[in-house]
Amino acid sequence: MTDEVSLLIVDDHPVVRDGLRGMFDNAPGFRVLGEASNGVEALERAAALDPDVILMDLRMPGGGGVDAIRELTRRSARAKVLVLTTYDTDSDTLPAIEAGATGYLLKDAPRDELFTAVRAAAEGRTVLSPAVASRLVSAVRAPGNEPLSAREREVLALVAKGTSNREIARELFISEATVKTHLTHLYAKLGVNDRAAAVATAYQRGILG
Repeated sequence: MTDEVSLLIVDDHPVVRDGLRGMFDNAPGFRVLGEASNGVEALERAAALDPDVILMDLRMPGGGGVDAIRELTRRSARAKVLVLTTYDTDSDTLPAIEAGATGYLLKDAPRDELFTAVRAAAEGRTVLSPAVASRLVSAVRAPGNEPLSAREREVLALVAKGTSNREIARELFISEATVKTHLTHLYAKLGVNDRAAAVATAYQRGILG
């Protein structure tokens, strides 16, 4: 099947890996290529198996998920990383997304939501649980000099073209609420309060051009 999504499951709990493998093996359109128990092993398995999507836990002894995501991004790995964890604190969500995760779901997500999220991640679409999305908005209030994420740059480029939030949402296959989250985040990073100032500042800094 050309539309089959291949997966690598990364979690330090064998029971969780078994449960996820069983869930996806019994669902049409998915194929589990392998498993890993920590971030270091995940990098090895990702290089060997070349999955479409990596389901990544964050806190694992022997190598955490954020470091693995950061290294996958550095390597320009083809696989999209969908974080699947029990943690939704700011100290977990922000580093994972900044490191390059395509999406972030909590382990209590319904089965159908997880299937939909994996398919979306395989297509490069951002998937955030509502709890995580709201945390991102509240976590980025103070201006700073952090670099913009790849998704924020995409949103900013569309803003520079005069694209509305609704059109950006349609273009990137995300919700308008998620667009607003990205805008809030990049406004804070650029130290501005509106779209025009964001575009002007981005050109001044060479982010757009």
